[in-house]
Amino acid sequence: MSYRDLAAMQDSAALGLRDRGVRPGERVALVLRDSPHFIGAFLGAAKIGAIPVPLSTLVRPDELDFMLRDCGATLTITDADADLFVDRPAPVVAAPTSADDMCFWQYSSGTTGAPKAVIHLHRRALFPAEGHGRHVARISADDRVYSTAKLFFSYGLNNSLVIPLAAGASVVLDPERFSPDRAWRLIAAERPTVLYSVPTAYAALLAAAEAGTPADIAPLRVCISAGEALPAPLEERWHRRFGLPILDGIGSTEIGYIAISNTTDDVTPGSSGRVIPGYEARVVGPDGADATEGTLWVRGGSTAVGYHDRPQATATAFRDGWVVTGDRYRVENGRYYHLGRDDDMLRVGAQWVSPLEVESVLLSHPSVAECAVIGRADADGLLKVCAYVVLRDATPPSELDDLCAERLARHKRPRWIESVDELPKTATGKIQRFRLREETRA
Repeated sequence: MSYRDLAAMQDSAALGLRDRGVRPGERVALVLRDSPHFIGAFLGAAKIGAIPVPLSTLVRPDELDFMLRDCGATLTITDADADLFVDRPAPVVAAPTSADDMCFWQYSSGTTGAPKAVIHLHRRALFPAEGHGRHVARISADDRVYSTAKLFFSYGLNNSLVIPLAAGASVVLDPERFSPDRAWRLIAAERPTVLYSVPTAYAALLAAAEAGTPADIAPLRVCISAGEALPAPLEERWHRRFGLPILDGIGSTEIGYIAISNTTDDVTPGSSGRVIPGYEARVVGPDGADATEGTLWVRGGSTAVGYHDRPQATATAFRDGWVVTGDRYRVENGRYYHLGRDDDMLRVGAQWVSPLEVESVLLSHPSVAECAVIGRADADGLLKVCAYVVLRDATPPSELDDLCAERLARHKRPRWIESVDELPKTATGKIQRFRLREETRA
């Protein structure tokens, strides 16, 4: 599909929405798989001054129902609404929106509870192309982009819409749910130059390649990761096998996109990298002062302005232009190191334990495909470290115990290492540690 085709589809969607009574400022829910129709509907709604609200096609019906009611959409567009995109000859003049008008809403991914609608403004919607797109991905019109993260996800929306379209690049859209074998076939057939993915998917792609699935990365010039922290052992295994690093970064739905990242000429496994031009970052201690370890605060060109109908949550997360991420970080020589979510950090024996540090040690064992670390009370009611692992083979637990004893201080070593078939995750692939905690308490 050409850019001319997409422009016509955008205007057709805009006219179709007007015909159905949608007015400026009203919400339009998009429950669409990745396709040109998604992009046409999103841009068409924004062009008439309506507010597109992408919703996940992968969540449970009750979760989707909650988001539809919460956003108060005037209209919901699904894959069945093909008539909305029937070619209409009249071009559409863009609505006279201002820089501070709402452009789109996007729901947070629900790693810590019910999702919240994050409000993004028109003047900030394009900034990911000027920030990460220019300084990290370095997207040009010659690129062909493939994102395993879907368009309904904040990360995927920028990967497959904002950044490549602003540069005149090409995009490969896959409507199907991610699977590693399918992704490797798609990479071989469509030959993208840029791969955007998340740690869970990179782990699955690597495991498939190690198991014998044909895996040709020759067309790729850059691999980018976000969504959650990329463990150093996973990045190192990928780099050893394919000779191409993964550029990890940190962002959020509230930030709007990746604000801190590694770059092709500055890669430190286990680090989120350095602040991207156009953003600022602080690490704030418990006393509210800047510190070398504490909660990460970010502000910059793409940050949102708050949550819909959540005044208390907005006051907590948005302060004087800063987004209080809830991620615990250490900053050292200008590089930022993710220690875990503030609410995931463990206080064991009066000492802090980062779940990510323990998970990275476990992931360095070749038999561990995935893992998640939480706190669990022992028989005396004292909090200890508990690790859930997804294994590739029948590894004796003693091997993992010995590895942790060798690499971790005593208070950081898991008291329990539980083997599970899978870990609870959001529709976007993030591990939901709070669900593991709930199961542990049950």
